[in-house]
Amino acid sequence: MPKLFHSHATEIVLLAVILLISMVLSLVTDRFFSLGNAFDLLNTSSVNIIFAVGLLVVLISGGIDISFAVAASVVQYIAALLLGQIGGGGWLSGLIIAGGLGICLGAINAFLIHRFRIISIVATIATFNIYFGLLMFFTRGVSIYDLPDWLTQRVVLFEREAADGSWAELTLPVLIMVACVMATWTLVTRTTIGRQLYAFGDNPEGARRFGINVGAMHFIAFGWLGLMAGIGGLVQAHYAQEVVPNALYGRELDVLAAVVLGGARLGGGKGTVFGCVLGVLLVSITQNGLNLMNVSPFAFKMVIGAIILLAITVSSVRLEKLLPFMRAPGERT
Repeated sequence: MPKLFHSHATEIVLLAVILLISMVLSLVTDRFFSLGNAFDLLNTSSVNIIFAVGLLVVLISGGIDISFAVAASVVQYIAALLLGQIGGGGWLSGLIIAGGLGICLGAINAFLIHRFRIISIVATIATFNIYFGLLMFFTRGVSIYDLPDWLTQRVVLFEREAADGSWAELTLPVLIMVACVMATWTLVTRTTIGRQLYAFGDNPEGARRFGINVGAMHFIAFGWLGLMAGIGGLVQAHYAQEVVPNALYGRELDVLAAVVLGGARLGGGKGTVFGCVLGVLLVSITQNGLNLMNVSPFAFKMVIGAIILLAITVSSVRLEKLLPFMRAPGERT
């Protein structure tokens, strides 16, 4: 088996599954295989992909965070209020405010985990409930509709008229998503910090003995996820053209399933940005196909549960053991 296939087995399998599902859906539905639907998939998947690349960094470092979606809800609400106080602002000030607030919330998780030696999933379950409880208590569940014009104005990057007379559009969230993906790819593959995150996630004690700053790894990983959560929250407000306190509640499991399905290991030290994006797209395509076939949305929750079980199984057992033809020549079982 060529080295390329051996080193990117998960991504290749995901691509094959995506192509297979897409072929089936194109046969059983009339709208799936269309430019408009493809662009809609990218537009609607942008926020989840932004969340996913942030969560990927935490998983690579050996941690786990389920509070990021609620943190994004907190950020978008506070950011909307602050932008109103400063007269509206613009995209630059909005991204700085949202990103800064997100980093602060991520740093709280990192502080709890590092300072008090709390297991990351326990710490983030606690902050998940604290953040959401505080948000609903102070907002009383009231949405914000009076947003700055720049935040509610649709920005179309590319458009083309479809055969049925409708318009297929790529919007600003896709551009922001691409920027976040490229920034995360650069962090984990082209910097010393990225190599340290992989080393720390793969062998925390060995990394500590080698001189890697454990506290820095926690703050960088959870801070990066906080940054992505803040940006994703602002993009969600732009896409929905309103700020709803509980709009992102529950999205964390969908994103976690997609990232682990994309090859990130729950134990840390493994995962790629490309696999992460493919995982999100696979989940989105599955949901989109079920919607087009008028299947109950509750069925999608069952699918997500199955995906989580499959992803955990694959992350616990090397893919080469499940698929023998992907073993490198001479590799023992």
